[in-house]
Amino acid sequence: MVKILLDPSMYHPHLTAAQECEKAADLGYGYIELSPRADFHEWHHYPKVDDAEIARVKKAMKATGVKIETFNPVFNWASPNEQERQAQVRNWRRLLEIAEELEVPMIATEFSGDPTQPLASEHQFYRSIEELIPDFEKRGIECVVEAHPYDFVETNDRAVQVVRGVNKHWFNYQFCLPHLFHLSQGRSNPRELMEYAGERLKHVHVADVWNHLAGVGNRYIINPPGVDARIHQHNEIGNGEVPWDEVFGYLREIEYDGRLSVCVFGWEEDADAIHIRMRERLEAEFAGRPAPQNVSKS
Repeated sequence: MVKILLDPSMYHPHLTAAQECEKAADLGYGYIELSPRADFHEWHHYPKVDDAEIARVKKAMKATGVKIETFNPVFNWASPNEQERQAQVRNWRRLLEIAEELEVPMIATEFSGDPTQPLASEHQFYRSIEELIPDFEKRGIECVVEAHPYDFVETNDRAVQVVRGVNKHWFNYQFCLPHLFHLSQGRSNPRELMEYAGERLKHVHVADVWNHLAGVGNRYIINPPGVDARIHQHNEIGNGEVPWDEVFGYLREIEYDGRLSVCVFGWEEDADAIHIRMRERLEAEFAGRPAPQNVSKS
């Protein structure tokens, strides 16, 4: 049975992590994927959460029945700069301590290197994961990693190959649907990409996106022409060109029983309604999984 997770990114500016557990329950979610926020784990920074905040989050999880199922950190552990890489490994070790304390079973992350130095970044990535293998295994925490626009790994097949190179059963691949047209270099072939990942496919990010390479590359215009940048979105299903019948059909065909993380960004004015519609769509696609009850209200 799949687990449907809420990425509460659109609520970060005005809710605490504990309050996001209550929000998730109100929206009918039983699980959270906690994405970067300044007072918890922030992009590339040392985690700022302390024991008091951890206690508040534990209390909120118990009261609501909502579980933080994954952390979604972004740490530059593949940085070609060795001093930076070492600092990010330290960040990782602290985050793994926090994950163990909160009984978070999985980290969903990125390769986080330099696309202009792909080979040096790959070397650094493997160095970091070798250093962190004992920490992951001691704490019994899984890890999935995704290719990301403007990373040293941007395509699906190469990302799967790098994951295979780690050769650990607990280290696997995260398929990010809003990155589909970067992963496939403009093709609309999610089945083919997920088939290539095979048994390494353990986590899926769910949001829609338009093909930035359609229309001879003029769907989006970036100035100046040729600037070193990437563009993508995380939209509600239906506001994009991801072939959802193919995606959901394949996942049902392989009897996928992993995690599905709803990660729509940038639509704060309609966040609650979007998240409810997204949850209901996923429940309908995967055998009408019942929504969890919010037990936090008295």
